Amino acid sequence: MPQHEQHPTTAAPRRAVVTGSAGFIGSHLAHALVQAGTTVIGVDRRDPSSDATTIANLASLRGIPGYHHITADLLNCAIDPLLIDADAVFHLAGIPGVRPSWGPQFSDYLASNVLATHRVLEACTRIGVPRLVVASSSSVYGPTDGGASVEADRPKPASPYAVTKLAEEQLCLAYAERPAGPSVVALRYFTVYGPRQRTDMFTHRALQAALTGQPLRLYGDGHQRRDFTYIDDVVAATIAAATVPTAQGAINVGGGSNASLLEVINIATSLTGRDIQLQQDHARSGDVLLTRADPSRAREVLGWQPRVDLHNGLRAHMQALAAQVPNYSRAA
Repeated sequence: MPQHEQHPTTAAPRRAVVTGSAGFIGSHLAHALVQAGTTVIGVDRRDPSSDATTIANLASLRGIPGYHHITADLLNCAIDPLLIDADAVFHLAGIPGVRPSWGPQFSDYLASNVLATHRVLEACTRIGVPRLVVASSSSVYGPTDGGASVEADRPKPASPYAVTKLAEEQLCLAYAERPAGPSVVALRYFTVYGPRQRTDMFTHRALQAALTGQPLRLYGDGHQRRDFTYIDDVVAATIAAATVPTAQGAINVGGGSNASLLEVINIATSLTGRDIQLQQDHARSGDVLLTRADPSRAREVLGWQPRVDLHNGLRAHMQALAAQVPNYSRAA
């Protein structure tokens, strides 16, 4: 995070499980927890000895005391032993992405985002884990009237992916109502970006195009607006969700920088000094025109608000990408 935008120190669990720990958000979360003194059990089905993305994402955790990685699939592994003595479970594992969820891959989304979550919930209930924080998504809101989305709004998921995320969070909240179930916080993340973001995400692709000169495929007219939320802000909210005693239910994590895709392109151009060649394409099914979070509940319940604006966040993201681009130098 930019040095002048540090979050206040947030209390962290003594021992925690992070599922999806080799992913974008999961790897940042695991590192922040370890840095805060938490013993972290990271669980991911991707193999850190052979999967290139996993190797890169977990590089900062390699050899650090306090982080223990387990390569396992939540659909069939023994989950109970992983949760013993855990103060919190951060359930971030799942399959992301709107476009691939249409068609035959939907069964994979259902298995990873719903059925695996059910197994985690059953294990949490048996072991007596006090708090589960689950990664939900702004996609559960679907198309809006242009106003900010409030947690009490009626969800209208517009893609199979969004349907599975809504099912996942509602399943978790149903378990929270059981006498022996964990308390649950479902964080509805809004367009998370930053270093180690998935390569199919727009901010990564825009910065990569600006750095390399490769064309950028733009789906739609570029006027779609998103609440871009920097990764360090998201991590701070996620840790707070595990430690604030009164936190429960769905909470928006967003509201930091609402901007159009064209505005992101303009910032990427200004940061690199290079124009971006656009390849226009049709809008994709399931992509909504606007996401905007009402962050009031996050502020009131978690004591959280976003601190990194889009320009500074994209600069940090760009610097991380530039280090990976051979022979890159900023244009005059």
